[in-house]
Amino acid sequence: MTKINKNYLELKDSYLFSTIATKVSEFKTKNPDKEIIRLGIGDVVLPLCSSVIDELKSAVDDMASDSTFKGYGPEQGYLFLKDSIKNYYKEFNVDLLSEEIFISDGAKSDLGNLLDIFSKDNVVVIPDPVYPVYVDTNIMDGRKINYVNGTFENGFLPMPTEDLEGDLIYICSPNNPTGATYNRSQLKEWVDFAIEKKSIILFDVAYEAFIYDDDIPHSIYEIEGAKKCAIEVCSLSKTAGFTGVRCGYTTVPLELECDNVSLNKLWLRRQTTKFNGVSYIVQKAASGVFSKEGRIKIKENIDYYMENAKIIGNALDELNIKYIGGKNSPYIWLQCPGNMSSWEFFDYLLEEVNIVGTPGVGFGENGEGYFRLTSFGHKENIIKAVERLKTLKF
Repeated sequence: MTKINKNYLELKDSYLFSTIATKVSEFKTKNPDKEIIRLGIGDVVLPLCSSVIDELKSAVDDMASDSTFKGYGPEQGYLFLKDSIKNYYKEFNVDLLSEEIFISDGAKSDLGNLLDIFSKDNVVVIPDPVYPVYVDTNIMDGRKINYVNGTFENGFLPMPTEDLEGDLIYICSPNNPTGATYNRSQLKEWVDFAIEKKSIILFDVAYEAFIYDDDIPHSIYEIEGAKKCAIEVCSLSKTAGFTGVRCGYTTVPLELECDNVSLNKLWLRRQTTKFNGVSYIVQKAASGVFSKEGRIKIKENIDYYMENAKIIGNALDELNIKYIGGKNSPYIWLQCPGNMSSWEFFDYLLEEVNIVGTPGVGFGENGEGYFRLTSFGHKENIIKAVERLKTLKF
């Protein structure tokens, strides 16, 4: 008789965003004339820049000619894109080899798929609150999870302790959902801890392009020793508006080993077996992200979102609402005023000022009493939202 993977039965229902959608739909039905401003979903609104579109169109034309047509590509990515990424990393004094870079269809996929090369017996360290994919993919495999607590007191940046046990360690900086960012000395502590414990860090840096401060690393490989203990996962989704196009990249250093086995070789073997690679058309479009023109335009887009974050932050300051994030991150993580729970504050914002955000409790137990707002929106809506916020009395 066929049997299922019973670990899937241990997963919580994906209630967060479905519950949000249901509540908003019910509100709209009762209040059809109300304009709802959505500051909850982490999706971009600005279009792809012209250099990306030019490369995209060029790649489509390539597929129409015998001389330039592309069939199967290398599973780990075309060299033209990998070389562009290598050059980008050099800006942070990080030297990578082409063989260490693997092009993917996004960070979320690789963060889950990387678990294929690790034993299900490994104990996993995950911060709370957290991006749900870290938790769910390990529950699917039946791994034990040790949570490290992010709190307002530690800036939602938990640090290692001597008694902490874990073989795989998830770190996201800038963080989703909190917007918190580890500085160099803090990341050095995590790297030293991983080397001492012979652990592997899975470093999610999907929001590195939003970093403005020099003391916040864009890559964990800026930290001495990180190539001995860390795999880095990045994405163009928020950097360049690729949420609907899908492209990212994962770096696995050649010197990174586990049980005296090269993790680079294991990941290459996994990819060549289970993945046929990102399409040539998408990779050509991605190369436009790293062109001179692309870099300029994408910086303008990120500045646009960060100005939105500043507008939200200024409004929260006026309202004396405590928050973090919004300075090197597109996310603002605020403490719900009036001792409201996350869902109480959600209902209050929706009903009183028709604003939708994300209840923090949906990201873990330590998210209770907190709330996530996103700066991914059109500026006129952001301004309108903060004007509404300022009318509230707490």
